[in-house]
Amino acid sequence: MGKQVSHKLRIAGWVAIGAVAGALTTVQFQAVARGTMAPLPLEELQQLAAVFGMVKSDYVEPVDERKLISDAITGMVASLDPHSQYFDKKSFKEFREGTSGRFVGVGIEITMEDGLVKVVSPIEDSPAFRAGLKTGDLITKIDDTMVKGLAINDAVKLMRGEPRTKVLLTIFRKDENRTFSVTITREEIKTQSVKSKLVEPGYAWVRVSQFQERTIEDFARRVEDIYKADPNIKGMVLDLRNDPGGLLDAAVALSAAFLPENVTVVSTNGQLEDSKFVYKAVPQHYLRRGGSDPIRRLTEATKGALRTVPLVVLVNEGSASASEIVAGALQDHKRATIMGSQTFGKGSVQTVRPLGPDTGLKLTTARYYTPLGTSIQAKGIVPDVLLDETAEGNVFAALRTREADLQKHLGNGGGAIPPMTDAQRAAEQRRDQDREDARRRLEDEARKNPGQRLVPEFGSEQDFQLQQALNQLKGRPVLVSKTQTIRSEEKSEN
Repeated sequence: MGKQVSHKLRIAGWVAIGAVAGALTTVQFQAVARGTMAPLPLEELQQLAAVFGMVKSDYVEPVDERKLISDAITGMVASLDPHSQYFDKKSFKEFREGTSGRFVGVGIEITMEDGLVKVVSPIEDSPAFRAGLKTGDLITKIDDTMVKGLAINDAVKLMRGEPRTKVLLTIFRKDENRTFSVTITREEIKTQSVKSKLVEPGYAWVRVSQFQERTIEDFARRVEDIYKADPNIKGMVLDLRNDPGGLLDAAVALSAAFLPENVTVVSTNGQLEDSKFVYKAVPQHYLRRGGSDPIRRLTEATKGALRTVPLVVLVNEGSASASEIVAGALQDHKRATIMGSQTFGKGSVQTVRPLGPDTGLKLTTARYYTPLGTSIQAKGIVPDVLLDETAEGNVFAALRTREADLQKHLGNGGGAIPPMTDAQRAAEQRRDQDREDARRRLEDEARKNPGQRLVPEFGSEQDFQLQQALNQLKGRPVLVSKTQTIRSEEKSEN
């Protein structure tokens, strides 16, 4: 059955897990909508039709009947769980862009600083890169629109557009104390989801920020470059902090790079036969269209070193779905030491099916399980070594939302979620207080240090957790967290 199901999945398209465009999800794409499998409740459908007719004819002002139906579908699906979703034309396009890692724009990673758009880095060989934009540049104006006061998403929308159209950016460059304008022609951008560097001789840092279509090719290329620069790698840190997920086949492939061939990486289970499958560390379970295998190439180029190199995986509350699959697989097979904070707890699978040429439905269809059969739904991966964000403690971790905090979240498959105990209720109240304290601390710090990063950049010399990971690899003392407690699955507020 395994080969048959795998074949079906490959024909269907691609399988994805993670957070795309801000929505955490585990996704399997199918080329056609599945036919109706159950008899329809005619009386209730007649009521729906009657309500639709009354609203259309009796409402105080005319309504758009297409919008009425779209809103009805949206409400029906949104009532199920946090990850099922109806895609209209716009959201379906954004979802596909997020998972493909391609969009049309100028090619910069950005953040907000003092109400302006700050360039974190231009994407290599993008229009912005070729136009000379630099890390730290502030964008004050996009065409005729002042950036001050705009939300970051609105600024992104203004910079994106159609290929070969132009956008005029007004830039303030702090270190040169000058303002200038630059006209950039938009084109398709391929985002980079993998960063890497030799932290010091013998020790490498590889960060995967999202699992997209190009992630494994980029990962293989960057790790090959690391081994060319230093063939004697003594330890590696795989950084999955704040990685919201992405494509399932990319998660399986990344796991396969470090694991023995043919071991189980993850399994899925749901009502549909297609949802019952065991993914192993073999090419046919992660290559979607055949062709070249970056993982095999990488294994040959490094002479199998990745399967034995001492490995630490860094995770935190923002590590979700596909990144949890990788961490869970490497933890269950005792291939790596997992360090950081308990992960998000996103352990369900959604299937995306087209409803027309440009709309679709994302529906929860399965849960996934680590190689030892553990569901991480609403619980997450518990690190082997708990670390705080900084030497001073977990500065803002309390502000991060996890799966168990989402309304209507699924249980982990072990039956109904039991009512909260008094101890769990007290723990939730303490977390609410911690969140409020962290929020006030964030506001105070932002006032004292306007525009400054409050947690060091991942991969920098000031990255406390990375330094602890290196200590672990070197056999040196690690400053473990003295305050973190393990969260269990919690009651869903339905």
